[in-house]
Amino acid sequence: MRAAAAVLALVFLSVALPAAAGPADQKQQYILGPGDQVRLTVFGEADLSGEFKVGDDGTISLPLIGQIAAKGLTPSQLEQGIAAMLTPDYVKNPQVNIEVMSYRPFFIIGEVNKPGSYPYVSGMTALEAVALAGGFTYRARTEQVLIKRTAGASSQETLLPIETAVMPGDVIKIRERYF
Repeated sequence: MRAAAAVLALVFLSVALPAAAGPADQKQQYILGPGDQVRLTVFGEADLSGEFKVGDDGTISLPLIGQIAAKGLTPSQLEQGIAAMLTPDYVKNPQVNIEVMSYRPFFIIGEVNKPGSYPYVSGMTALEAVALAGGFTYRARTEQVLIKRTAGASSQETLLPIETAVMPGDVIKIRERYF
């Protein structure tokens, strides 16, 4: 039974959690969602550049183009989509760059002293998230956490070690012990 749980956890980690990646790899893997703040740069076109927030509906509103879907896309995919919409009517051969300025928050609930929403910090583990939330209560299970992670349209909830990396938008639940 434990072996099956370990295999399931490893599969979840390899699919849902990116390995420690450099900025270029992280840009490819990160999926945008509501609450993310992005900086759009269209080289040579200062009027089209700026900072934009992904709204609750998963879109951003851009000059000339209007509403464009960002939820579920990587920054690179969004760059390509914006470049395609600018070509050829507005800008000839646009060079577009998207940089995530601030990530959507993660949430921590259950047996912590201050449950709630907290700003995401790159490289954060679930244990560090617990520390932000005021630490464990005396009833908390401290070895594992339940993490609910949404990827695109699907959502997955998995029991993982406390050292697991946290991603923006995660819901971390600290379970109660029964003894």
